[in-house]
Amino acid sequence: MNSKKKLKSWIGTARLETIPLSISGIIIGSFYSFFSQKFDIIIFILALLTAISYQILSNFANDYGDGVLGTDDNRIGPKRSIASGEISTSELKKAILINIFISVSLSYFLIKYSFGTNYYLLLIFLILSIFSVAAAIKYTMGESPYGYKGLGDIFVFIFFGLISVMGSSFLYTLKLDFMLLPIAISLGLLCVGVLNLNNIRDIENDSKMNKKTIPTRIGFKNSKIYHYTLMSIPILMTFLWSANFEISIRYFFIIAAIFPIVFHIYKVRLAISPEKFKPLLKQLAISTFIYSILISIFLAYESILF
Repeated sequence: MNSKKKLKSWIGTARLETIPLSISGIIIGSFYSFFSQKFDIIIFILALLTAISYQILSNFANDYGDGVLGTDDNRIGPKRSIASGEISTSELKKAILINIFISVSLSYFLIKYSFGTNYYLLLIFLILSIFSVAAAIKYTMGESPYGYKGLGDIFVFIFFGLISVMGSSFLYTLKLDFMLLPIAISLGLLCVGVLNLNNIRDIENDSKMNKKTIPTRIGFKNSKIYHYTLMSIPILMTFLWSANFEISIRYFFIIAAIFPIVFHIYKVRLAISPEKFKPLLKQLAISTFIYSILISIFLAYESILF
């Protein structure tokens, strides 16, 4: 394989299209700190780089784990690098080890800059960083990957929602502000929704490979009901959260953030087979990123007028 094609394979394995979703929580948490008059551009940049490194690590580990187990051989989604033979298992394993070093190093620089000599907070966030690395790797890798037990939804909710939003805000303010909790929950559930669509799309292949995702456990019809719940709660919680602010023209950003999710629910209702969920997966990922941007713009306007 020539170098150009090899590079393309590595870029494909990194799945750069997943990065906007991984930084959505960082963006909201950071703009909330802007609203709280605590924003720091260095923390923002380091937090973005750290989140991106963890996402790429997770993608590499996911490709490796599913490739070794043979789960990707007959999936509806795009062919992964190991399943296609474009990248060897040994090459990908080395890339995972390098990415672990990068992720942990970025995490250390970030928390050291944020907390300085507060060794108590340094220790807590360093432990969280280690757990993040473990969660990224153990999703599909190892003898007992939790992604094959239907636990992926819980971990996505915690890391992409609660930790991403609340944790990034804490880096600036050094305190937990529970006013942000409804948005952290909402974003977490939207990200779980992206995973759920992925699992609905692959429900037939995952069932054959004994991958116990939520859809393989509860079936196609109930998975759609589960998805409606994942989408409806963020809509409700976002409107409840917005009640903390005075009603104004700025509420346009709240409505604009919610509208694509409402439309998405309608599109899911029309999907009658697993393969129909393939385009919906990308659409929800984009809608979730747009949600984070619009909520952040709303906070930015509120901070100016605060």
